[in-house]
Amino acid sequence: MDFTLPDELVALRERTAAFIRDDILPFEADQRQTPHGPTDGLRRELNALARRAGLLAPQTGKRWGGLGLSHLGRAVVFEEAGYSLLGPIAMHCFAPDEGNMHLLEAVATEAQQERFLAPLASGEVRSCFCMTEPDGAGSDPGLLQTTAHRDGDDYVINGRKWLITGGEGAAFAIVMAKVTDNDAGATMFLTDMNVPGIRIERLIDSIDSTFTGGHAEVVFDNCRIPADQILGELGKGAKYAQVRLAPARLTHCMRWLGAARRAHDIARAYATKRQAFGKVLAEHEGVGFMLADNEIDMHMCRLAIWHTAWLLDKGEHARHESSVAKVFCSEALFRVADRCVQILGGKGLTGDTVVERIFREIRAFRVYDGPSEVHRWAIARRSVRG
Repeated sequence: MDFTLPDELVALRERTAAFIRDDILPFEADQRQTPHGPTDGLRRELNALARRAGLLAPQTGKRWGGLGLSHLGRAVVFEEAGYSLLGPIAMHCFAPDEGNMHLLEAVATEAQQERFLAPLASGEVRSCFCMTEPDGAGSDPGLLQTTAHRDGDDYVINGRKWLITGGEGAAFAIVMAKVTDNDAGATMFLTDMNVPGIRIERLIDSIDSTFTGGHAEVVFDNCRIPADQILGELGKGAKYAQVRLAPARLTHCMRWLGAARRAHDIARAYATKRQAFGKVLAEHEGVGFMLADNEIDMHMCRLAIWHTAWLLDKGEHARHESSVAKVFCSEALFRVADRCVQILGGKGLTGDTVVERIFREIRAFRVYDGPSEVHRWAIARRSVRG
């Protein structure tokens, strides 16, 4: 693997960093940020800035207005986007939309792409991914309880989903349901969210507050979805989930690396100015070593991300490597954020800097897209099998 970045990618990284610094950071105090994420009004305003800068949904193909970035290109650009918690929202490369765009490009029919992907990639609408259930599918997709059965030209969906990121205000959903006809099994469906039989039961209060639309509990009550809105093939929902989730785990790592780097920069600047016991904090080994450990953790995260991206760009599934990267990055970047809070002392516990919020946001990363324990179990199982 050659770690030399192409000149055009270096230029894109610098352009993205300048966009985040000059155009997005000033919005971080905007009052349109709520406990359930930035409002759609704020999201659209930020999307317009990214569109003007040529940085909206850069991961999508050029046909859809993006830059067609490789996985390595995403690693470089998404890290810069993540430097502000609003950056991925602005550039329309945040979950769940980023993963949904990837899945639609890979699996959807031409007609489905025109209907669902085109307005999503342009930022005209948002989407959600309905798989997780309160008493069923989550870390174990085999516990899927939401059902679908054929009725004429439609499938009738019944079930309850929760922690559906972006559910409130989403224009459409990708829904995972178990088709009961002939035991076809897990299948993905595309549906508009404003059809009869779908309702948002509630918005769930959570530790994080970065995702537009928050995290919703969604009920499907005899919801009719036309058969031509099956995504991909009948019974292959679990396979398509892997198509979506392996790269999505990695893009989370990319974005949160940028956020952790932001926290580190703030803590480092504070440690080089704040005086205590006759010298600046950074000259005390207790603080200096924390800064050093941050540098080590971030460097190793970047290596894991780039290596997995390289494998994906070669056409490999990289399930093992993406699991390794997800566990390591989610835990290492939390350590970085935790140290930054500690370095800032009392200030780190307040909203006077963004560090306290980054600490909360990164903590959630150890749970979603597969908690560390499940990935460790999968890694161990592969190791035992040789």
